Amino acid sequence: MTLIGRGQMTVLDSHIARRREIHAIYRDRLSGIRGVTLPENPSEKYQSNFWLTCVQVDADKAGFTREDLRLAMEVANIETRPLWKPMHLQPVFADAPFYGDGTSEKLFEKGLCLPSSPVLSDEDINRVVEVFEKLQA
Repeated sequence: MTLIGRGQMTVLDSHIARRREIHAIYRDRLSGIRGVTLPENPSEKYQSNFWLTCVQVDADKAGFTREDLRLAMEVANIETRPLWKPMHLQPVFADAPFYGDGTSEKLFEKGLCLPSSPVLSDEDINRVVEVFEKLQA
């Protein structure tokens, strides 16, 4: 097991660089899609590795929901996933106390994780972006 971890460390810097590049490509290519936003670093003090690129869909502005987008990606044979379901909405925690303001529910409702693997090609990213463009057309 230790050898696997050490082996992965040799490619960590290149994987992080590629994930940052993928995020930047998505940001640039999706900037014209109304109602779709990507999280960014909150200030120059931060430098995310963008291990996972996610979007939020404002259905009123976009003209489609996160679920519409997920299903369109599925039809195009592109795997995506909703953002993580908040713990307090999981059945096992139904009776547990919860303190929140609705933020996690909104993120779950509007958020979708896009393909972000470091082996993703620019052609693969183009296929993802084309689904957004078709939905907004």
